[in-house]
Amino acid sequence: MEEKHQKTALLHYWGNTPEEDFYTQQGINSTNSYYTSPRGQTLFTRSWQPLQTPPRALIFMVHGYGNDISWAFQSTPIFLAQQGFACFALDLPGHGHSHGLKAFVPNVDDVVDDFIFFFNSIKQLPQFQNLPTFLYGESMGGAICLLIHLKKPNDFLGAVLIAPMCKISDNLRPRWPIPQILIFLGKFFPTLPIVLTADLLEKSIKVPEKKVIAGMNPMRYGGKPRLGTVIELLRVTDHLSQRLKDVSLPFIVLHGSADVVTDPNVSRELYEEAKSEDKTLKIYDGMLHSLQFGETDENVEIVRRDILAWLNDRCRGETQ
Repeated sequence: MEEKHQKTALLHYWGNTPEEDFYTQQGINSTNSYYTSPRGQTLFTRSWQPLQTPPRALIFMVHGYGNDISWAFQSTPIFLAQQGFACFALDLPGHGHSHGLKAFVPNVDDVVDDFIFFFNSIKQLPQFQNLPTFLYGESMGGAICLLIHLKKPNDFLGAVLIAPMCKISDNLRPRWPIPQILIFLGKFFPTLPIVLTADLLEKSIKVPEKKVIAGMNPMRYGGKPRLGTVIELLRVTDHLSQRLKDVSLPFIVLHGSADVVTDPNVSRELYEEAKSEDKTLKIYDGMLHSLQFGETDENVEIVRRDILAWLNDRCRGETQ
């Protein structure tokens, strides 16, 4: 079995075509590098840009917990770059190629500051000045995008939020006294990976063949969540759930009705409570958590069309 797995393992989610050759075939340009934040955190970054034309807008992207920007996540920025958008993303601390203990995120506020500083450094480049800028976040990345907006409410033209983790659903939240026990233990053992959860890959991806591809990701974290990370996510989502009414930027939130990783009802709450005048909610019947990769190709295309239409409308309004 081990020998068979070695033969079928892929170098990239698309197959074994070298990265640069694949990007050229897709009509885009991609770069990667390391970025050191003001607090000294070393983070891995990627960009995906149109090859032949200047970009129409900038999209700053944030991935979800346990994920990274070098595997299947790339399918979305590759698609957006083909449509004329310049996309930029970082691996979260402890994720992908970024430095730090695997899947350990003890302070999301620090991550928000790191991302704001990096995004601003991109916006200030001469070739990108005066372009519309958008946030894009998946799952925990959606929560981080909202926290970025709440800290810098006028810095972005809008946000695309895919199944955002902006509140822990009452149906999923651990019952008392489990959170209190976790918080107590976390003071002494914050890096301990002992929190029992279901396999997120199994719960997120619908298509069996795509589950296999996602499982080949060498950077994926499949271990138990660390105490410090879980405690921080509980804190952040509690804070964010109290501030949904303060969200003011234009946004589109997209969620599968059958998602059991993040709750579509929480996206409904975001839509209802946000004071944004320009807000859109899309709930896709029967779809799971991984809308941009794990669904059938037909479903992925439906979601992409909705995202692209929303971005196109805001870019046209900005240039008129």
